[in-house]
Amino acid sequence: MSVTAPEAPERRATRGLHRAWWVAAVAFTALVGAAAFRATPSVFIEPLHEEFGWSHGTISAAISLNILLYGLFSPFASALQERYGIRRVVSIALALIAAGSGLTVFMTASWQLVLAWGFIVGIGTGSMAMAFVATITNRWFIARRGLASGILTAGGAAGQLVFLPLVGLLVEGPGWRAASLLVAATALAMVPLVLLVIRDRPEDVGLHPYGAGDDYATPEPPTAGAVRRTLGALAAASRTRAFWLLAGTFAICGASTNGLVGAHFVPAAHDHGMPLTAAASLLAVIGIVDLIGTIFSGWLTDRFNPRHLLFVYYALRGVSLLALPALFADSVHPPMIFFIIFYGLDWVATVPPTIALCREHFGDDGAVVFGWVLASHQVGAALIASAAGLARDLTGAYDLAWFTSGALCALAAAMSLAIKRAA
Repeated sequence: MSVTAPEAPERRATRGLHRAWWVAAVAFTALVGAAAFRATPSVFIEPLHEEFGWSHGTISAAISLNILLYGLFSPFASALQERYGIRRVVSIALALIAAGSGLTVFMTASWQLVLAWGFIVGIGTGSMAMAFVATITNRWFIARRGLASGILTAGGAAGQLVFLPLVGLLVEGPGWRAASLLVAATALAMVPLVLLVIRDRPEDVGLHPYGAGDDYATPEPPTAGAVRRTLGALAAASRTRAFWLLAGTFAICGASTNGLVGAHFVPAAHDHGMPLTAAASLLAVIGIVDLIGTIFSGWLTDRFNPRHLLFVYYALRGVSLLALPALFADSVHPPMIFFIIFYGLDWVATVPPTIALCREHFGDDGAVVFGWVLASHQVGAALIASAAGLARDLTGAYDLAWFTSGALCALAAAMSLAIKRAA
């Protein structure tokens, strides 16, 4: 009896969309579900402060731990996805997010907030970080990588913000516990979809990546363990100037988005008399506008020098943050709406060109190295999340945080132009 060898993957035409786009669509949905929890901290700060008496600094510490673990676990998650498969790692990550969010309804002490919000959800969201975007795009796409990374990045960022109006309504109605349970259910509902559609590699379904040429060679799977490969990629990358410039600019990116605006815009607006739901709705608009900005950034990344794109993005963001303190009022007015649209277009537009530069400089390890670059993003976000909360406690306002972040963005713009082309 003869045994037929498994059919080699072929670059064949398929009816309808290439499977890569279906994988990207489900990854987009999963990123939205994972980001749902990250929408809640900024809306929860005031309710938790009022119910438990915890200071803004204490609550911000839990947010900071979540942001920090989100970044630090990301490079290891990328290597784990390489080693054990995307579906398995992402499904476990969504389950952790659901568990951490659900456990918050039972907390009575601040350390429990740190454990649930900071530790459990931090690891879960870290496994669904932007390094997941890099892994999907590197494996499933040759052509349109920038566009695909822009779409997926927009899903993660927009998901974090578009939930805010609903979360705000739940907080003001049934309470913050109802919002936590909604987030848990949303993350858990994504698991069957991930298991049904996502495959670890195009070769698993007899395909080559989207846009692969006739000379495409399937890369060999990694042989090193996840931890060893992750640390090895960091050791090699850290000897290059490009890595430190990318890490530095992305740390400032985190400080000027997730750590500051994402965590403190709602309480800052509330300090000026703006209703909680109105401030949350403004952040949601940032998420909607960001869909346009980030997808367009991905399209631009396929066509223009990513260094020049980063320069423009950071410069414009810095200008907008310097102007923000003068725009706060007790109601929504046209200048604030202009800021929201202008800033929203730039919210995470930096991700596609940063992924492209990691791929350019670090090749097959680009996704893992981007995980470390993302870790610096979250370190910057975590530092300013705590610092802004402390500044609010000490001075009674957030103005110092806005001005500092705007100045840092100017520095990031200059650093972007200093990144040289790979040899």
